[in-house]
Amino acid sequence: MSYARVLCVGLIGVAGRLVEVEADLSVGLPAVVLTGLPDTALHEARDRVRAAVVNSGCAWPNRRITVNLLPAALPKHGSGFDLAIAAALLTGAGELPPGPLERVLLLGELGLDGAVRPVRGVLPMVAAAARAGITRVIVPLANAREATVVPGVTVRAVDTLRRLADFVRGADRLLDPPPESPPPARGGPDLADVAGQQLGRYAVEIAAAGGHHLALLGPPGSGKTMLAERLPSILPSLSDEAALEVTALQSIAGVLPPDSGLIRRPPYQAPHHSSSLAALIGGGSGLARPGALSLAHRGVLFLDEAPEIARATLQALRQPLESGQVVLARARGTTEYPARVQLVLAANPCPCATTDQRCTCSPQVRRRYLARLSGPLLDRVDIKVDLLPMRAAQLMADDRPAESSEVVAARVLRARTAASQRWGPCGWGLNAEVPGPQLRRPPWLLPAKDTRVLREALDRGTVSARGFDRVLRLAWTIADLDGRDRPGGGDVAEALQLRTGAPAASWTPSGPTHSAAPASSPARS
Repeated sequence: MSYARVLCVGLIGVAGRLVEVEADLSVGLPAVVLTGLPDTALHEARDRVRAAVVNSGCAWPNRRITVNLLPAALPKHGSGFDLAIAAALLTGAGELPPGPLERVLLLGELGLDGAVRPVRGVLPMVAAAARAGITRVIVPLANAREATVVPGVTVRAVDTLRRLADFVRGADRLLDPPPESPPPARGGPDLADVAGQQLGRYAVEIAAAGGHHLALLGPPGSGKTMLAERLPSILPSLSDEAALEVTALQSIAGVLPPDSGLIRRPPYQAPHHSSSLAALIGGGSGLARPGALSLAHRGVLFLDEAPEIARATLQALRQPLESGQVVLARARGTTEYPARVQLVLAANPCPCATTDQRCTCSPQVRRRYLARLSGPLLDRVDIKVDLLPMRAAQLMADDRPAESSEVVAARVLRARTAASQRWGPCGWGLNAEVPGPQLRRPPWLLPAKDTRVLREALDRGTVSARGFDRVLRLAWTIADLDGRDRPGGGDVAEALQLRTGAPAASWTPSGPTHSAAPASSPARS
């Protein structure tokens, strides 16, 4: 037999496509020709496969070898085709019988010594094969735990090409996936570590409950970074669908821990303010890789020192924040990555970033500095909070310990459950996901007396049409946290105050509607 075919998978973004790896051996000058739009890494597979075959004790066929990757019009990239190419040409040369590899997916990179090494993106690859009806897969041992996440698929692992050849000949067996590691403890930063800053804590809780974007403004040391780092600790664990999406993105990016199962904790990304556009949004040569924005999918993207980030990089966030996905067009194709994140911006009030008593920046300098955060970007941020500097009395107070993340997370979960029960039949899970027109129509339309202050703000130009809808979403979240079915006029006024930038001095901690809310605000009065 001089022809053989095995199955592999090619990735375009997070979407996998079944690829048939054909090998034809014919009479002619010895050579290996690779067709089917391979990239550079795949072109180099000719040398890797030859060395791996010889060092695994198999005879290299001294013939003209043509390897074709179908469909030929689909760009192929990466080294995950090595194992399939080696199996196809050995089968075509008569070294291996074809039966055992019929309708079996093969994934893996080959080392020169014949070792099968892990590759990126195994989870979405196996998921694509399962959708195509493939139920048996063979993957590198280091990727086996990841592949077992996909239901309905039998996963076996190999560590060397020799083991695969012996298995096909019936002389050996494949390896079983390693047992699942125990889930990591829920440790990490805790909200109890944050002293004072009741408004900041309340804003973080509302953002977590409704999936809202958040901007924290204040001098250094006021707790902006501490609050942002603790936002993931009060978010609920990911659902099965969300966990699959997050794990697949981590796998494609090559940052999934070895022997890892599904990622259940919401991801947290905090890129440095000097990060490039490609690092934040995604990019690279050939087909684009996911950036920090997509790696924070279903979690938190924290941009500290936001005014120091390049303006073009910040502006690139506008469209993904609205659509929940990143579309990257390149010469070799268009790649789409999900990017449904909670954005948290943090900024100092001026370039010198000192206390008010020592600051020498003029009002014009301050305005110019904060103007680096453009109006269209800030219009997509639901909550804007000005934090005051910490005082010694707040920092040293120990008579009333602050609430822990566990306590706040329980309230957030109750609020999210209420929102999910309300919006679930319509296909939305969070208040932040509900389209604005839906909130302006019966049965969700609020009475005119409750939205009067918001309508007046829109007529005055204090909020935009987009801001109008975002205030309504905030009001629903505030009502969910307070355990009420619908928001009232006080909720709308409070949401408007949070939307337009509530100064911390305007909030007093007495008489909250629930224990975290500084509810004796002007909005509640």
